[in-house]
Order: sequence, then structure tokens, then C-alpha cells
Amino acid sequence: MATITASTKSEAPSFTKRIAANIQTYGLIVAVIVIWVFFSAMTNGAFTSPRNFSNLFRQMSVTALLSVGMVLVIVTGNIDLSVGNLAGFVSVVVAVCQARLWPSIIPDQPLLTTTLSIIAGLAVGTLVGVVQGFLIANLRIPAFITTLGGLWMLSGLIIAVTQGSTIPANQPMFSQISQGYLPTEVGWVLAGAVVVFLFVNTLRGRQRKAKYGFDLNPLGLDLLQTAGFSALVVFYVYMVNQYNGVQILVLLLAIVATAVTYLSNNTRFGRHAYAIGGNPEAARLSGVNIRSRIFFIFVLMGLLSGVSGVALASYVGYGTPGAGAGYELEAIAACILGGTSTLGGEGTIIGAMVGAVIMASLSNGLQLLNVQTEWQYIVKGAVLVLAVFVDVSLRRNRS
Repeated sequence: MATITASTKSEAPSFTKRIAANIQTYGLIVAVIVIWVFFSAMTNGAFTSPRNFSNLFRQMSVTALLSVGMVLVIVTGNIDLSVGNLAGFVSVVVAVCQARLWPSIIPDQPLLTTTLSIIAGLAVGTLVGVVQGFLIANLRIPAFITTLGGLWMLSGLIIAVTQGSTIPANQPMFSQISQGYLPTEVGWVLAGAVVVFLFVNTLRGRQRKAKYGFDLNPLGLDLLQTAGFSALVVFYVYMVNQYNGVQILVLLLAIVATAVTYLSNNTRFGRHAYAIGGNPEAARLSGVNIRSRIFFIFVLMGLLSGVSGVALASYVGYGTPGAGAGYELEAIAACILGGTSTLGGEGTIIGAMVGAVIMASLSNGLQLLNVQTEWQYIVKGAVLVLAVFVDVSLRRNRS
């Protein structure tokens, strides 16, 4: 009995400490639930209808793809103001490839033209990331100035290519990227696979920590957290299966977010990114190649902007003169709402995804309520400022 009592006492402070350390994450989840309940009540259930629920997640996916890369950019203490216009420019390039370039070279080959258009879009995004990364990392031009210049230049390129008109990118095969759905059976299989993966990953993570002598969280807390995420996955699949099924675009977002999460949490590259944002001088003295890490983070941001641009062209079905305008603000706001610190050194991909859901939920709910556009901006701006205030307050308390 004495042993059991001692074990319980030792775990209790750990449990409380763990809850306190993750209070911001739990607060975000509670905020999402409150927003959904509020808008559902105000719209007589229209907000949480399967159709709107499905559209909500598809709408957020384009900017959420940008948020995935933006987390690492902000974590290192930088910013990228060009990602929205870069995604827009990529969407225009893809539309030109789909409507004019490839059909004239290789007609009646929809699979090949779609593949080549996607490759072209990803290549353009990556190339811009390489150029901006070189200017920032090697020539020491501040990221704010470099990407602000990139924003203006890309805006000009969009106008030059479109000539003020829309360019169709609505070929059926290409449209499936953002407008296609998985069969309901496949959705449930994926949900089951994700749930199994989450629990296996949790138990393996505990084994690795125990092997290297790290302190372990109470087993019950880890299992409870995993069960919570599993329930969210099952709930999402249940809701979208009531409409048309899991969206291919959301599946793409999940794959990208998982890959970058692994990169940031389980590789030397990711650890170096957080070290640079936390204390650049200490990172340098520890042997971190800061220039190389910053360069590749902006290359990754360019690649993800390319992915977002391809998704945007597929979602809208056109390349337009206003493509991507303001998306950089949505992406940055999602990161900050999700707990990415504006001071650098802190932030998670999962937090940015929750932040993207909050931003999309606010926009969607306010539109359903027919709130005037100016008030939509005011509400979202106030929420963003509140999130930064909470972040600064939590940091002050931890200090």
C-alpha cells in the first residue's frame, strides 16, 4: 500500500504540471467547441450541417497548407509576407499550363497534362523559395523586406500573366484535387488506421522516453489525450460521410501536416529551427548552421506555397487576377492563434491547424449570419489581438 500511495503522489504533481503546460492547447480546443456551438445555435443548426461542415474544412485547407510552412518560418523569428501572392501566382501558372500550354503540345492527354501542370506549379513555388531563402540567409536581407518585395513583384506578375482576365483550370481530372471525395468506406478505413497509429505512436513514444531516461507523463493522461484526438478524427469522418465523404484536399493537408510535424519534432533539422528561434547566439555557438537552416526553411515554405497554389487553382477552377490576395494574413493568423509565438522558438503544426479551423469557422459562421464584411474583419482582428495577448501573458507567467 505504501508503494501505491507514493506512486500516486508522485504522479499527481506531474499530471497537474502537464495540464498547466498545455493549457493553451486545451483552451484552443475549447474555443473551437464554443464557436461551433454558438454559430450552430445562431443558424438553427445550419453551421454544423454535414454539407457546411464539409465545406468548412475544404475552405480552410488552402490557407492551412500555408500555415504548415509558416510555423517553422515564425519559429525561427522570421516572417514571410509573400506566401499568399506566391500561391496565387502558382495557381495562375497552373491555369495557363492547363488551358493553353500543354493542350497545344500534347492534346487529349488529361492525366499527363494534369501531372505536368502540378509539377510546374510546385517547381515555380520552390524556385521562388530558393531565391528568397538565398537573399535572406546568405545576403542577410531581412525576411520582412525580402518577402514584402516578393509580395509586390508576384502581384505584378499575376496581373501581367492574367491581363486582368480569368484563365480556366477546370479540367475534370485536375478539379478532383480540391473538389473530389473518397468513398465512405475508404474514409472509415483511414479513420481506423489513424486511430491505431495514434495509440501505437503514443506507446512507442513512451518506450523511447523511458529508454533514454526522460520523465514520463502519467499513462492515463497520455491515453486520454490520444483518445481525444482519435474521437475528433472519428467525428470528422462521421460528419463528412453524411455528405459526400472525406475530401481529397483535406487528406492531402493531413499528409503534408503529418510529414512536417515529423520533420519538426523528430529530426535534427526541426530541433535546430526551434533552437534558432529560442536563442540564435546559443544555437550558433552549439554548431548550428543558421544560414543553411533558414535557407531550407524558406525553400520548404516555397514548396508548400506551390502545393497551396495548385490546390487553389483546382478549388476555384480558374486563375484570377486576385488569386491568393490576403492568404498570407490568414496563414500568419492561424499560426499565432494556434500558439506559435511571435517572439520565435515556440509553435506546433497541430496548433496551427486548430488556428486555421478557428479562422475558417469565424469566417464561415459570420457569412452564414450575413454579417457585413467590415465587421467580419473587425471580429477576426480582435480575436487575433486577444490570442497574442494570451500568448504574451502565458510567457510572462512561465518566466
